[in-house]
This record gives sequence, C-alpha cells and structure tokens, in this order.
Amino acid sequence: MRMQRIPRLRVVTLGCLVGLSPILFSQMAPMSPAAPMEAHKAAPVSTTLIVTIDGKAVTYTLADLQAMPQKTVTVKNGHTQAEETYTGVAVSDVLAKGGISMETLKRVYHSYIKAEGTDHYWVLYSASEIQSGLREGQAIVALTLDGKPLTTDGQFKIVETGEKRPARWVRNLTSLTVVTVE
Repeated sequence: MRMQRIPRLRVVTLGCLVGLSPILFSQMAPMSPAAPMEAHKAAPVSTTLIVTIDGKAVTYTLADLQAMPQKTVTVKNGHTQAEETYTGVAVSDVLAKGGISMETLKRVYHSYIKAEGTDHYWVLYSASEIQSGLREGQAIVALTLDGKPLTTDGQFKIVETGEKRPARWVRNLTSLTVVTVE
C-alpha cells in the first residue's frame, strides 16, 4: 500500500485551524433552542429613521416620511399566513432623496444597504434589489398596516414584496446604511 504525501503547507494550515478552533468557537454566541423565539422579544419602538450614505447621516421622523410619496402594497405574511396591506415610502425614494438613484447606476450595482432595527436585528439588501424598475418586488419603509399606524413594530418597518418569507423584513426599523464596495 502506498501512502500519499501531504504538502507541508496544507499540514501547517490544517494544524493552525485545529489549534485555533477553540478560540474561534469561543467567540461565537451560543445558540439555545429558544434563540429563534428570543428574536421576537419586545424591542424599543423606533421613532426616527437614520439614513447614512457616504458617511453622511440624515434623520427622518414619521412626519418627514409621511410627507413623501406613499405606496401601498399587499403581501402574504409567511409567518401568519395572512394577507397584510402596508403603506409607506419606497426605500428607493428614501435613498434617492439622499443621492442614490438610477442616474448613479454603477454605484447601484456596487452597493448594499444594511437595514437595522432597534433590537439590533439587521439584514442586507443589494442596492439593485430595492431600486424601483429593476425587479418586480418592492421594498418599502412601512408606516401603516391595514390603514392603522404600526404598533409593536415601531413607527417604521421595512417590508419587501418579493420574498416568500418575511425573513428580511425589519420591525422597529431605525437605520438604513448604504455601503459602496469599490
């Protein structure tokens, strides 16, 4: 039987990974069976939305967003299996007000948006996903649900119509941060 020789670099790399694994795993937060349910604990209610583009932050209030053009979308909430009607501002309109638009197309394809709630739950969208006209789904900063102000979801909630499950919907939305990758 002939043994294969493993190059030293692979052995050293493997040894480093095995040696570092206790350190790497100690940095990870433990996942308990209740962890998914903990994500639905009551969070502080969002009262302002901070939009950051190129390091410049603009703070929007409920009145600011109500003064912008409104869109109404009806979606099926995959968690509740119910049809829900939200009204709010297209995320693309919020970003256009801050300087991200179809005119800066190259930037749109090289950027992503981090949407974060007051509970620090955050998700990513590519900028092209939220630009109206580039795809069928729409992302809005919802202000109302079925004609009534949002309650436990804060004053702002990001809702995306092209998703089968609301995993990237963010309740108590408090910030949208645009990052461009060069």
